[in-house]
Amino acid sequence: MWKRALDRAGVREPRLRRDYAEQRRAVRRFATAEYMAARLLLPAALLPHVVAAVAFMHDTDDRIDRGTPDERAAALTEWDGLVRKSLAEGDSALPVLRCLARTAESHPGIRAHVEDFLRGCEREVAWRTIADDEELGRYVREYSLPALMLTACLLAPEDAATRTAFTEGCHLLMRAMQRIDFLEDLPEDVRGGRHGIPLDAMARHGADVTVPGPALGRLVEDQADRAAADLTAATPLPSLVAPPYRPFVRALVGVQRLRLDGVRRAGASLATRTSGPSAPAAALLLLREAARRFVGTG
Repeated sequence: MWKRALDRAGVREPRLRRDYAEQRRAVRRFATAEYMAARLLLPAALLPHVVAAVAFMHDTDDRIDRGTPDERAAALTEWDGLVRKSLAEGDSALPVLRCLARTAESHPGIRAHVEDFLRGCEREVAWRTIADDEELGRYVREYSLPALMLTACLLAPEDAATRTAFTEGCHLLMRAMQRIDFLEDLPEDVRGGRHGIPLDAMARHGADVTVPGPALGRLVEDQADRAAADLTAATPLPSLVAPPYRPFVRALVGVQRLRLDGVRRAGASLATRTSGPSAPAAALLLLREAARRFVGTG
């Protein structure tokens, strides 16, 4: 299937085929569920380009997420230059950027989203705490949403009005996803020196994010409820994309609900352990959407 996907995407040069295969292995390793959803539910011609976008996003995040703030800022400056050079020249010494450049040739609209994402990385490098929901909203608008749009732009509708509604739906979805991310990864983030739970919410519930107990349980429920409200508001999102993309978008939204269920089950134990979606439930969701795609029921 992978070779057929490369053929349909027009990637025929041997070196580029190896480059895309390398990004595929990386994405399958760090985002297994997302990769399986794309593989099962997206048209083959789009799969290599989705892989390239996700690999680029992850590589960027990894490069700017290590070291002191000054070291991260320096890494971003260097990376920004390499990315822009690769897009300008259509080539790079790095496989991940060679793939990005080729995907940008096939889908020129991604260039603007790469620009937005690189600007948003400045916020990702700089933030230390999230004061309140307003600041969380800025973080999502400036960094998290541009990161999602690297992939989502490949599915976006052509009609301008529908595209606007699609982008707003992606914003709602990403706001929920980011809040879930901050809950799921709480103990790892605390160990890393910064977490994304709004400080005013912690104060309101009298919670310490390092101490399991009723106060943290209430804080988790509060944040989960806010994420759930955004997921509900994003429910129309699958209807805004072309029919071949709807199973994938439905699965993406559905997996977030499963992640949210995992967060609620973990509750106050998130102080000491991460959470995630139920693997059997996620597999069943993907199989159900794959079956719908196969029989052509949208």
